[in-house]
Amino acid sequence: MRNSILPFLMIFLFLGCSASSKDKILFVTSNQHTYGNTDLKTANHFAEIVLAYDVFIKSGYQVDFVSPEGGEIPIGYINTSDPIQKKYLDDLDFMNLFKNTYSPEAIDAKNYKAVYYSGGGAAMFGVPENKAIQSISRKIYENTGIVSAICHGTAGIVNLKLTNGKYLYEEKEVNGFADAFENKSKAYYKTFPFSIEETITKNGGNFTYSKKGWDNHYIVDGRLITGQDPTASVSVAEQVVAILQKTNNK
Repeated sequence: MRNSILPFLMIFLFLGCSASSKDKILFVTSNQHTYGNTDLKTANHFAEIVLAYDVFIKSGYQVDFVSPEGGEIPIGYINTSDPIQKKYLDDLDFMNLFKNTYSPEAIDAKNYKAVYYSGGGAAMFGVPENKAIQSISRKIYENTGIVSAICHGTAGIVNLKLTNGKYLYEEKEVNGFADAFENKSKAYYKTFPFSIEETITKNGGNFTYSKKGWDNHYIVDGRLITGQDPTASVSVAEQVVAILQKTNNK
């Protein structure tokens, strides 16, 4: 009798440590196709999306995409030699998600456990000033959820305040794509509406980064998780999952 119960017990324990099929994570993306008003093309960073998406899906979470305007978003920075990127690039159902992102008005914050701001140059435009997306993220965070961002995705939280009026990252350690790695002499950078690093610092955040760069650098400060560049995409997602599962098992 004992042996026949064991498999069922193991299944029960596994399910107890996994996400509920109803647990959702919201990816914040941008509709921007160019750097500012120039003809220079930009996009959302494909690897930063799919590497994190793969972690979340395999951990049992559902993922939705939101953008300031809803609908189609541009995708770029694609590396087809990466098997995970190639897998999702060939998945028509997945790629169609980029043609049908939700508008902020269609999102109910209480349905999400975490928000993940993906990067790419497009992330500097449209998202940081979008108050509806800020409201969604604030509600998720204040409902014991997680706010996470990768690379230029950190631009999306620079204006994010809590209901008490303080910036969400105030007195917290946070990172993203540092100024040291930007090419400030290039035309693309001159279109940026602000410096992520300078704005975070000015607003009371402790912006830190790895001077080496491209070395899977990320920061976990409570329920705020930020990664420096695409190499930290998987780690940021894994840290989100680890905290959510720890919370679920309390």
